[in-house]
Amino acid sequence: MELYSHEYFMNEAFKQAKIAFEEGEIPVGAVVVCNNRIIARAYNQTEKLTDVTAHAEILAITAASNYLGSKYLKECKIYVTLEPCVMCAGAMYWAQLGEIYFAAEDPARGFSRIETALLHPKTKVSKGFMADQSNRLILDFFKELRK
Repeated sequence: MELYSHEYFMNEAFKQAKIAFEEGEIPVGAVVVCNNRIIARAYNQTEKLTDVTAHAEILAITAASNYLGSKYLKECKIYVTLEPCVMCAGAMYWAQLGEIYFAAEDPARGFSRIETALLHPKTKVSKGFMADQSNRLILDFFKELRK
């Protein structure tokens, strides 16, 4: 896997999703990249923190903003293993993220089923990197949860 490729960064987000899986959280992971360097890593922690807003994307945006000392992330890219929900898309709008890459689509809760204009007009969106692996991890999680 080539360093600094979309696959490399999505794989790093997937590693975060696997941590969430192991901790009993919905397995979603995210990394924020600036100048080909990961500046934030996060995974869902809604159960651990008893906070419904503790989605991987929100935690990653907060960490990246703290790292850069800026509320705007115009030069940054976020890689996330599942299509962001409306709340996370709103946070990405306000952070003015430059690019969003997500793996699996979320037909139930993904922002694009509501309105793609939830994102900043200058934000570029790409999807599908590692979608199969991300979908499988989520399906396995809910299969285990139902046992």
